Amino acid sequence: MSLFKGGKKLQMKLDDNDIVEKLNHKSDFDSRYWITAEDIFLLCNLFDLCIFASIMSIVCQFVGSWPLRLLLGIQALSLRDCSSFRNTTAVSLLRLRRSSSAKVLSLLHVTCYSTCSGIEYCSSSKRRSRGPVMAAKGKSEGEKQEDGKYKHTIDLPRTAFGLRANSVVREPEIQRLWDENQVFKRVAGRNTGGSFVLHDGPPYANGDLHMGHALNKILKDIINRYKLLQNFQVHYVPGWDCHGLPIELKGKFLQSMDQDARKELTPLKLRAKAAKFAKSTVKNQMTAFKRYGIWGDWDHPYLTLDPEYEAAQIEVFAKWPCKGISTEAGNQFIGVPHLELPLPRLNWRLVSAPTSCTVLDDFIANLGLAIWTTTPWTIPANAAVAVNSKLQYAVVEVDSNSVDINASSVDKEKRLGNVLKEHAKLHLVVALDLVPTLEAKWGVKLIVKTTLTGAELENCRYVHPIESRECPVVIGGDYITTESGTGLVHTAPGHGQEDYVTGLKYGLPVLSPVDDEGIFTEEAGQFSGLDVLGNGNIAVIECLDKNSSMIMVEPYKHKYPYDWRTKKPTIFRATEQWFASVEGFRNAAMDSISQVTWTPPQAQNRISAMTSSRSDWCISRQRTWGVPIPVFYHVESKEPLMNEETIDHIKSIISQKGSDAWWYMKVEELLPEKYRNEASNYVKGTDTMDVWFDSGSSWAAVLAKRNGLTYPADLYLEGTDQHRGWFQSSLLTSIATNGDEVGYFVTLYTNVSGKAPYYGVITHGFVLDERGFKMSKSLGNVVDPRTVIEGGKDQKDSFGADVLRLWVSSVDYTGDVLIGPKVLRQMSDIYRKLRGTLRFLLGNLHDWKADYDVPYTELPMIDQYALFQLESVVKNIKESYDNYQFFKIFQIIQRFVVVDLSNFYLDVAKDRLYVGGNTSPTRRSCQTVLAAHLLSIVRVIAPILPHLAEDVWQNLPFPFTAEDGHTANFVFESRWPVLNERHLAFPEEEVNFWGTILEVYLRASDVGLVSRLVDMCASENDADTLHRIFLTSQVEILPSLENVSEDDIPCTGEYLMENNNKVWIGVSRANGLKCERCWNFSLQVSTYDDHPSLCGRCHSVVSQPIPALAAAS
Repeated sequence: MSLFKGGKKLQMKLDDNDIVEKLNHKSDFDSRYWITAEDIFLLCNLFDLCIFASIMSIVCQFVGSWPLRLLLGIQALSLRDCSSFRNTTAVSLLRLRRSSSAKVLSLLHVTCYSTCSGIEYCSSSKRRSRGPVMAAKGKSEGEKQEDGKYKHTIDLPRTAFGLRANSVVREPEIQRLWDENQVFKRVAGRNTGGSFVLHDGPPYANGDLHMGHALNKILKDIINRYKLLQNFQVHYVPGWDCHGLPIELKGKFLQSMDQDARKELTPLKLRAKAAKFAKSTVKNQMTAFKRYGIWGDWDHPYLTLDPEYEAAQIEVFAKWPCKGISTEAGNQFIGVPHLELPLPRLNWRLVSAPTSCTVLDDFIANLGLAIWTTTPWTIPANAAVAVNSKLQYAVVEVDSNSVDINASSVDKEKRLGNVLKEHAKLHLVVALDLVPTLEAKWGVKLIVKTTLTGAELENCRYVHPIESRECPVVIGGDYITTESGTGLVHTAPGHGQEDYVTGLKYGLPVLSPVDDEGIFTEEAGQFSGLDVLGNGNIAVIECLDKNSSMIMVEPYKHKYPYDWRTKKPTIFRATEQWFASVEGFRNAAMDSISQVTWTPPQAQNRISAMTSSRSDWCISRQRTWGVPIPVFYHVESKEPLMNEETIDHIKSIISQKGSDAWWYMKVEELLPEKYRNEASNYVKGTDTMDVWFDSGSSWAAVLAKRNGLTYPADLYLEGTDQHRGWFQSSLLTSIATNGDEVGYFVTLYTNVSGKAPYYGVITHGFVLDERGFKMSKSLGNVVDPRTVIEGGKDQKDSFGADVLRLWVSSVDYTGDVLIGPKVLRQMSDIYRKLRGTLRFLLGNLHDWKADYDVPYTELPMIDQYALFQLESVVKNIKESYDNYQFFKIFQIIQRFVVVDLSNFYLDVAKDRLYVGGNTSPTRRSCQTVLAAHLLSIVRVIAPILPHLAEDVWQNLPFPFTAEDGHTANFVFESRWPVLNERHLAFPEEEVNFWGTILEVYLRASDVGLVSRLVDMCASENDADTLHRIFLTSQVEILPSLENVSEDDIPCTGEYLMENNNKVWIGVSRANGLKCERCWNFSLQVSTYDDHPSLCGRCHSVVSQPIPALAAAS
């Protein structure tokens, strides 16, 4: 059986409410509600169980058949009635932890029963006398003390490192320190390892930054800073996407202009305004990124509007046609604002049918096709009527006697057409299933004369209702149904994607007589100049009715695509575009995808699916603000002129003058000398390149051009939406232009060949609010990174950049992440605790020098175990950095630094640090361990919390010399901690022993373990003795409870474990008297003539001359 006894007073760390809060959450397995040894001590006070104050830190760890007994001396306590003790006190749910990150958490339930027999203790409500540390600190703060002649011998922490971060002031100061000393450039230049290039995906220069920007840039910076510590030559060039519609719209110079002002806005004026806005936004965003603590080549960023970038983009464009890859004109549908339109039912006269369709011969003279449309303004562009080959159609006769010519006057919403009033014997083709519906809709009787299939109608011809030209009946797709309409669909390939596909099948003409402003062009004939959104639409309906081609018109509401910017409906029109075919290199792109490392791994499946199903890439846009497509068109034939020679000449011009030259230079100046005599026969194209082609060319404009950068880049990192965007556009341009080199382009990239522009890709999710909702100004749930860092009005609730960075490290960025006030407060609390731990380490090393380092073999076992734990933690953190799993680093740091290190080792260390003597071996050995912890912890957290790490480094009380011999004046000059194999070689049996003592179960049935504990009671090294580890005055291990009476052990406790084992503990007053200096009880007190009130250890300390130390600020 085992028996412990001791008598050292412990100090309260938390208040009673904290313990009650934890007990209320006893079913919560979250680490925030772990009940620690300190909590149990306070719980004892809460229930007036003062006698258990010092023993509860180990009670839950000793499990087995051996009942344990502890004799604990409670100093400064008077004996009195013990009626306040409760007979049954439940201590519920103690969650136990292992210090090593490789260990598994254990959970055990403990039930405590305590009894007391007649021993009187003072009420816990009375103020207790303070320990020597608090007494000495009180003296340093000017408190009057009646005694304490040994206060000057107490070694208290000293450091200028503040407990409060004051991040609003201190972080900018640290950033200025880095800038003034060019730390990023110095460290990257001094490193001797390989090159590491994280290529920045350019954000749009179109407004303020949001939390998604912060997540993205901080993740990149964490990686870059870690690589710096790993001795890599890090190159990071931030970039911005400066072209395209987002810049025009965000600049407000288009949306705020009326029609007259827009007409006066020439292309060059518009481009000047857009460039000015983009550059101003870049400047503002750059300032914000710097405030996040992002390191990069801010003096030389890349902007897609820079002439050298635009010239490189032209080179990439040039390679596609020069390699035989299809880059040709075609049609694509774009949308412009559109208003709600009426719905006409139309009758178009059938004039012929194929010889195989004899069923129509009897009706052809008065036969029409009944179609419907929601967009009458597209009728001028009609090229065919489409039917479904699988549907049954009917030839129906309109009963003229059933036509109610007054129907229009009764229903103001509907209007019957003249065709029903004028034709006595009208026949129509409609879908058979829709006959009853059409009768009710039109208000007439329809008599079915015959039926036929849609396939039989193919190749019939009808007269266009406006232009009197013949058009065919064609077979459409499954979009033709009998759910609505007539079963026949008006087809205008120039105004609909499905119509366009059908038109390609039959070779139909693509007509789109509508300009960029939604106005009919001259191609629309009589409707030229009319607005399709208003008068033009009405004019088409009136023309149809005049030509007896309209059956009825009525209002119709239905779902329709809206433009998300203007909040208006859209119309579609086909425009000539430039397409880049993907077919020629799709397989090569798929092969390269498999050779890239994707994080998370499922990202590969996503981009593979998108690439494998991708159609031709439309790379042209009808915008002014962008890089021009360098093509000339023949005035008469409209044939394009674009070849190696013309592109090369234009590229040389743009590289010197920028892309504005395309707009202000004449055709003869833009054409090479060979073609200048023919300049009058050509005009410049007005299309610009897709902005994804802009950013997708960054590998060529940046990676392949700038000194120090490499192609492919080591890493791309962007949001998950970039599988469809930048990741894919960069991949396609790289594969397409860097295959088998041909022509002039081979000299530009002689070191590349058809591969992805990146070796690795990391994707992150979107940032949502705390409830998982998308952030929106209308919802009021937007978390602004600037407000997080600098606070709101009067800098209230400012957390600083490091707290924001700590949040980034805490989330699993591979999915969507949450942020809000509650999350930020939690991060701030963890940051504060971490800062406090680092301050403790700094303060207790104020008199430390490298020469004081104690050899590893001479360290106490507890110190060797602490170094083993540290080395294991650093090793695990490095693995997490290498795998880009920053949330694991956050968890390890929180558990080790904030919980394990502070709650055990640093707590135990205070005794020898403060009262062990400033030159004693035990203090020096402890400082050796503290220095190792400080230097390692500050470097492993530096990539995530660079401001905190640098603040600590600037307050180091001793210089640090790196392995290459130079003094590290800044934390990032110190390199990553070198792996110490000797520390990791701490014997496994010792690891298990110390882990058992500190965290998990102590099985007293283990005879070897009991023997080891007995030996530790009399350890030659004071730091390894049990009473120092358990923070008591004395510890004794007894073989049994025989000969132990209640008089000797007045207070006992019994604990029932999950496995039904019981732990019995006894408590009694420690032997001896209290030492005036360290407040431990000892039999040696009163045995020294010169210092009768001291114990042996303190007598040895004060007998040697030592300097007086002031208390920490």
